[in-house]
Amino acid sequence: MKKQVSPGALLSPVPAVLVSCGTMEKPNLLTVAWAGTVCTRPPMVSISIRPERFSYPLIKESGEFVLNLPPAKIVRAVDLCGVKSGKDGDKFALSGLHPVPAAGVSAPAVAECPVSFSCKVKQVIPLGSHDLFIAEIAAVEAEEGLFDEKGKLCLEKMGLLGYAHGEYHALGEKIGSFGFSVRKKPLPKAGKPAHPKRPAPKPAARTGPRRPHKKKGSRKP
Repeated sequence: MKKQVSPGALLSPVPAVLVSCGTMEKPNLLTVAWAGTVCTRPPMVSISIRPERFSYPLIKESGEFVLNLPPAKIVRAVDLCGVKSGKDGDKFALSGLHPVPAAGVSAPAVAECPVSFSCKVKQVIPLGSHDLFIAEIAAVEAEEGLFDEKGKLCLEKMGLLGYAHGEYHALGEKIGSFGFSVRKKPLPKAGKPAHPKRPAPKPAARTGPRRPHKKKGSRKP
């Protein structure tokens, strides 16, 4: 039986991302857990930020930010950027992370994050405690080691980080892929039958005594 609890933003897991903003000369970082994909064409993402956050006016005035996917191994830096304010000092220096130029925007990316999305704000929606920034992805940069031999980007190679109601989690093993529940089995290779013939079953061996063979025309007296 389920127990009713007070309404709250308990959706889990969500990504724990590092959002970088400002410029290379004056960069800033903040950790955002309320982030997501909102559109495919054009590619768009969203982040929710409290108006009182130090990064809020930097993003709103510049109209740019970089969404960085951090690996689980830098979780300590991710947490620090979420609890410290830019008012306390340079969060890149405090966290040990390094700003690098990002494609298509003036805001920096994070060198320690294998994947970054350069974003341009298209709309800001006031919601209450947070404002929702909807942004179009202008460019995506990913480390070469994340691509397989066919050129496919394999994000699972980086050790993704998730956030679940106050706790950080490293994502575990793959248990399926989109559409696998209805996907047909792969077709057989050329020259091989789809359903190979099974050998004919052997006749069952006799277990009882054999009946004597009667000669043709013989009768009992």
